[in-house]
Amino acid sequence: MTDQDPIDRIVEQWRTERPDLDAAALDAMATFGRLGRIAGVAAPLVERTFTRFGLSTGDFDVLAALRRSGSPFTLTPTVLARTLMLSPAAMTNRLDRLEAAGHVGRRLDPENRRSMLVTLTAAGRRTVDEVVVEHVDNERELLSLLSAADRRRLDDLLRRLLGGLEDAGGRAVAPVDPGRANRGRRRLSPADTVGPAH
Repeated sequence: MTDQDPIDRIVEQWRTERPDLDAAALDAMATFGRLGRIAGVAAPLVERTFTRFGLSTGDFDVLAALRRSGSPFTLTPTVLARTLMLSPAAMTNRLDRLEAAGHVGRRLDPENRRSMLVTLTAAGRRTVDEVVVEHVDNERELLSLLSAADRRRLDDLLRRLLGGLEDAGGRAVAPVDPGRANRGRRRLSPADTVGPAH
């Protein structure tokens, strides 16, 4: 049996104070507690890579979404906002920062003068290509506490859990019309319309 962690102690306190609570429900509390703690602990360890390049995680999410969309590395702000699960105002703030830094450019869509297009600049592409190498190496190192088999098993379990939660609660992101959103460019895959995974 593994050593107890803070989540075990929290659950044990509930067992003591509320023995009427269902044991399986408390096990679920422990699972969600660990998922939350992992996210909280891992976030700054992941972001430290972006910080070295003068980026935040949110900045990198935008650059990564544009980069993986393929040439010409152009999307509308609406598609970017939906992909990253952001409000239009939050998306505008990120684009303002990235444009000021020379990582993206914005122009009117010649096919729809009411819409803008956001394009990764040459400097932005060089930056994201450099950052992503360090980013994936960093994440691999963070997961090195687990064996390759354990990582695959964990990934399978999380995929099943995520899929089940999304099915139960509905899609977290509104569906995107690839033909409208990325007109004349590579069609978006389903992975392009879910939350940021870089």
